[in-house]
Amino acid sequence: MINVLFFGPVVERTGTNSLQVAYQSGMTLQHLRDELAAQYPHAFEIVCFSAVNEHHVRDLSMPLLDDSEVTFMAKFSGG
Repeated sequence: MINVLFFGPVVERTGTNSLQVAYQSGMTLQHLRDELAAQYPHAFEIVCFSAVNEHHVRDLSMPLLDDSEVTFMAKFSGG
């Protein structure tokens, strides 16, 4: 299973802060993102940052492993 976490306004648009997705051999971050974007299109309109196992990832072709933790976040600022 891939453990998926959402933060900030992405949570509001998905209605959850976490979910699990069945792992498939050869799965990449792009594959996971595409699958979730089809389910939650309004949430992925604002996703700007991805992390895999607590490391920021820009390369969406990164392969995922079973039991990976993937985080999707939107830009945010504080003050």
